[in-house]
Amino acid sequence: MRLRTLMLGAAAAVALAPMAQAQRASDGEVRIIYWQAPSIMNPFLSGGTKDIEAASMVIEPLARYDETGTLVPWLVEEIPTVDNGGVSEDMTQITWNITPGITWSDGTPFTSEDVRFTYEYCTDPKGGCAQLTKFETVKSVETPDEHTVVVTFNEPTPNPYGPFVGGESPILQAAQFAECLGAAASTCTEANFNPIGTGPFVVTEFRPNDVISLKANENFRDPNKPAFATATLKGGGDAAAAGTAVMETGEFDYAWNLQLAPDVIARMEEGGQGEAVAGFGPLMERIMLNNTNPDPSLGPDERSVIRPHPFLQEPAVYKAMSMAIDRPLLVEIGYGQAGRVTCSWVPAPEPYAIDVEGCDTQDIEGAKALLDEAGIVDTDGDGVREHEGTPLSIVYQTSTNAVRQDFQALIKDWWEQIGMEVELRNIDSSVFFGGDPGSPDTFQKFYADVEMYANTYNGTDPQVYFGNALCDKAPRPETQWQGENISRFCSEEYDALHEELTQTADLEERYRIGRELNRMVYEQGGMIPLVHRGRLSAKSNTLGGVVLNVWDSELWNVADWYREE
Repeated sequence: MRLRTLMLGAAAAVALAPMAQAQRASDGEVRIIYWQAPSIMNPFLSGGTKDIEAASMVIEPLARYDETGTLVPWLVEEIPTVDNGGVSEDMTQITWNITPGITWSDGTPFTSEDVRFTYEYCTDPKGGCAQLTKFETVKSVETPDEHTVVVTFNEPTPNPYGPFVGGESPILQAAQFAECLGAAASTCTEANFNPIGTGPFVVTEFRPNDVISLKANENFRDPNKPAFATATLKGGGDAAAAGTAVMETGEFDYAWNLQLAPDVIARMEEGGQGEAVAGFGPLMERIMLNNTNPDPSLGPDERSVIRPHPFLQEPAVYKAMSMAIDRPLLVEIGYGQAGRVTCSWVPAPEPYAIDVEGCDTQDIEGAKALLDEAGIVDTDGDGVREHEGTPLSIVYQTSTNAVRQDFQALIKDWWEQIGMEVELRNIDSSVFFGGDPGSPDTFQKFYADVEMYANTYNGTDPQVYFGNALCDKAPRPETQWQGENISRFCSEEYDALHEELTQTADLEERYRIGRELNRMVYEQGGMIPLVHRGRLSAKSNTLGGVVLNVWDSELWNVADWYREE
């Protein structure tokens, strides 16, 4: 069976934005603002998008996805396929050929050894790698010479483009991280904050949860790029301040992820300094349901580890919670044309998405009836229903921003109407998404009953993303609280079906299996999907070369940015 391309477009040469007209370092400073402040420059130690994207200015993968979702070569000469001999006929091996002459920012050669080391770094059982699902089926990584990387899988792998592909799976310099394997990974502050990379910029100062100062990489492989001599990535604040800084005051050139109401964006654009740019990918706002017990009376190694949750795994409860939500209203007040109603964990590409009857209709009375029928009623007259004696009382947490707090207020009201008690909690986004194993407030630790955030994945094949719901991907103490199975959802049936997906080459059959995985997480209490979000950011009118990418890091082509006259 021959490997079929699993991308929306064919694996082909990259079609980038027009080349910068300036020479390297001739355009002064570019100022970028991420209101969720980066806390680390190592994506293997954080699942936060803001950390992955900041790091993408410095460290790079072998290949990535362009703005159309097409897989394109980055540090290699071409995308390996069966047709060009780069993928074996039995789909158990992929060979990457590194482009000769690439160097790290310190001037040393970039070689296959760095790629092999990155695999060993992430798969060390004591390391707690946040991107471990990328390497789930890898048997070995071999380096027959300094420009050749041979990845062998445990079994036929129809989509071999997980390891070393996209902003979530870049290459680390072996020399810099040599002493950072296993349990030492999180202690290597200098390397984690100031990684040596092959990208267009080099970190000159990293202040976690605040600002990153960078300069042009003098050893970057294109002698004419980047056009900017320096870059500043400012973190913190909120989405409104970030949008204002680009579109109204002109203090910054690019603002990421403007999670703001449509009328607010429109008013900002009237400032005349910049414009919003948007695109739809797989980004989806959801409420995660904790399948474990977050009771604060439990010890630190038991909280959000012990199963089950006192009532959130009862189908009548989570189905009623979903029925009570008015998703069209959430879209209207939160996103306008940049949002769509969804009950699909993976809303795009379309062949993997599911349709759920009633998703676009709020049904408060139906939710009450469902709970009544299940015997989950208020027995003591305090207005709160009980499940087997436990009140339906929850802590509902999310990161701090205006749209999410609006959502919280509405959803709290709807859930209270069906007989729940809801305590709202919001946490600074830099902390919530920071991944600090010592913090009690990260979304990975999930010391709450439900939590709301958005997530996405690189590329257009969600096999690895579906792998985030596997039982063994739950964050826990022994993984330094890293892992992408945030809800702690666990189903043997799901795990077996995902295994089938990893062995299926036929594209239509992959779509069918993907839809079933998608449906299982929704119907079995992993999450409550809310809104399919468009990626909305803002650029200055004087910033050229920006190509919004919803399939990879938004800063994927920052080397091509330049100052327009």
